[in-house]
Amino acid sequence: MALRIGANVATLAHDGSTLQMGIGALPDAALSHMHGLRDLGIWSEMISDGVLALERIGALDRSRTVTSTFLFGSTELYEWAHDNPRLVMRRTETVNDPARIAEHPLMLAINTAIQIDLYAQANASYVRGTIYSGYGGQPDFVGGALHSAQGQSVLALHSWHEKTATSSILPLLEVPATSFQHSVVVTENGIAPLFGRSQHAQARLLIEKAAHPKSRDSLTAAAKELGLWREE
Repeated sequence: MALRIGANVATLAHDGSTLQMGIGALPDAALSHMHGLRDLGIWSEMISDGVLALERIGALDRSRTVTSTFLFGSTELYEWAHDNPRLVMRRTETVNDPARIAEHPLMLAINTAIQIDLYAQANASYVRGTIYSGYGGQPDFVGGALHSAQGQSVLALHSWHEKTATSSILPLLEVPATSFQHSVVVTENGIAPLFGRSQHAQARLLIEKAAHPKSRDSLTAAAKELGLWREE
C-alpha cells in the first residue's frame, strides 16, 4: 500500500525539483519511485535512506549540496554523512524558514498525517485526543512550498485505518489542525488536486479521488450536511 501511495506522489516530481520529506514510510516510498529523475535537490528538515539511494543512483544535482537539520536512518546513511562535503547541516530556524523554502523553484514538500477533513485540514499530531507526535516543520514547508515557483505541498496518507476500520478522511477534525490548504492530497486510491479549488470542489475531490470506497457514501452525506456538496 505504501508503495502505491509513493508511486502516486512520485508522479508530481520533475527533473530539477527540490524535495522535502517528512518522517515515515510514505515519503521514502515516494523517493523510491524517483530514481529515473535527474537534477533533484534536497532541502529538508530530515533526510533518511531514501535520499542516500537517490544520491547513489545519480538522481541528485551534484552542483547543489544536500541541506538538512537531522538524519534518521541506517548506519550506512551515517557513514555517508560523516565529513561529507555534499551534506550541509543547518539550524532548524534556517532550513524551516518558509521564505528560504519558497526560494527553491519546483519545491515538492511531501508530508504525512493521521487524518484530513473535507476542509483540507490535517491532523498529524493527535490520536484519541493525546499528542502522538509533534508536528515539526510541516506547517513551515506547507506554506513555503505554496509560495515556491511551481511548488507543491503534498499530503500523503492511507485512506483507511485497517485496525480501527475507520476512514482517514473525516467530515471535520475534532482536534487542532497541524496544517491546512495543501495543494495535493494523495492516497493509495489516487490524487486529489486541491490548490485553487473552491471548498465545494475540494470536498468532492477528496471524496472521489482520495477517500476509500467504503467511506465515500458517508462522506458525501456529511458534506451535504456541512454545505460542502453541490450536485454537478
